[in-house]
Amino acid sequence: MKRLRDLAIVALAVNVVVIVLGALVRATGSGAGCGDSWPTCQGTFLPELEGATAIEFTHRASSGVALLLVAIMVWSIFRRTRRGHPARIGAVVSGVSIVIEALIGAMIVLAELVADDASVARMISVPIHLVSTFVLLAGLMLTVFLLAGGGRLSLRENRAVARPLLLIALGMLLIGATGGVTALADTLFPKETFDLGGLFESSSSESFLTRLRALHPIVALFVGVVAAVWAWSNAWDRKGGAGRAARIVVGLVALEFVLGFANILLLTPTWLSLLHLAVADGIWLAWVWLAAELLQRTTELA
Repeated sequence: MKRLRDLAIVALAVNVVVIVLGALVRATGSGAGCGDSWPTCQGTFLPELEGATAIEFTHRASSGVALLLVAIMVWSIFRRTRRGHPARIGAVVSGVSIVIEALIGAMIVLAELVADDASVARMISVPIHLVSTFVLLAGLMLTVFLLAGGGRLSLRENRAVARPLLLIALGMLLIGATGGVTALADTLFPKETFDLGGLFESSSSESFLTRLRALHPIVALFVGVVAAVWAWSNAWDRKGGAGRAARIVVGLVALEFVLGFANILLLTPTWLSLLHLAVADGIWLAWVWLAAELLQRTTELA
């Protein structure tokens, strides 16, 4: 079982890298680096690696590795576990999610919703793409948890904590969706000077994307505070994994607030935007871990 757990951890880590690389593609405007061909790049499997093509090809290649790792993980789990093992559920969620993720990526490329495109279709596809990656990460995190000896989960037996855990998780998905729109606006319509008040002002001459930019910090601040306070109040002093996960959530939320403000103040430099996204992924994974710890069946904790 340890080898299966290690394989799931590697698959999880690689997918986080793929997500960050995807943000790099968006931030550098390299989405059209492979043209409108998919899964090939510039009509070939090994194009000349220069400029935008190199960045986009690196993302596609890493995505292929991630897909292969998840496929191997799913096959290995079903081969080496007995029917009814809870890790199989996590494996199925992960497998289905990464296929959907690949199809969304293909659709974005084939529809040419990349580079300087500022259409409504792209505004819709970007948050969907980001939220789907969060679902994938949740499936992989649950798989790691269950392979590491975590018990079966039960919403019915843990109703008191299940509702706030799920509501805050939905709030985090909303943060991801609004963050995707804001990141797209920052890429296509970058600000030249720092103007905090400008986040909440709009002009009829502006793109609809820039008018949506203010949603992300508002949603992130509200949900982040609620998540940190809830984790602090309900799990901070618990022994074992639940306490560790709660402390990580609180620490990463505090760090993310600092990074978010710095991102606005410094006019969203690429390196800081990527770090901001990586920490957001960390918060999400810690929350899924915390939820898994708190939603274990009572009979299996006894």
